[in-house]
Amino acid sequence: MDYSKLENNIIDVLKEEQIKLGYRSETVRLYYPLSSLQHFLACDFDITKMKKTLQKFVETAEDSLGQIEISNAGERFCFAIPPKGVDYVHGNLDDNEFICEFIRTIERHGCTIEEIIQLFYRYSDTVCVKKTEHGEFDYLLYFENGKPDNFRYCISDEGCHMIYHRFTEEDYRDFNF
Repeated sequence: MDYSKLENNIIDVLKEEQIKLGYRSETVRLYYPLSSLQHFLACDFDITKMKKTLQKFVETAEDSLGQIEISNAGERFCFAIPPKGVDYVHGNLDDNEFICEFIRTIERHGCTIEEIIQLFYRYSDTVCVKKTEHGEFDYLLYFENGKPDNFRYCISDEGCHMIYHRFTEEDYRDFNF
């Protein structure tokens, strides 16, 4: 079983959190629905089989992320990443330049969608920008070639500030926006 997509996602989310909130050597809990885990592991395991599979993941990731504790409530899985894993991400991995600049831009009071779009184009010539009409969010942005990342950025204009959620391509598709 290839656990690299799952481990890379955990690392990406921890880095994003550290950029937004700052670094603290503490346990961090990340939550994943069963469907996301199925996407990461390219499988269609039920809850029982997924729990067994994730125990093997815990063993493979222990050197870098520490002894992860995994629990679930139905199809929602909680990954408790210990301080060792949080410290590893903080001390050993460079910040993704794009996400750092993106967060600094979007958290600024008065940020506009035009500034965000310009930022995306500074990192790639192949950017998808879609104005949405479904009411869940206002814009979808992503890099068509997957560089510098493969996330789908869902941007909402809240009047005097912008907010975002980012999803993997597969999770975004599952939402059927």
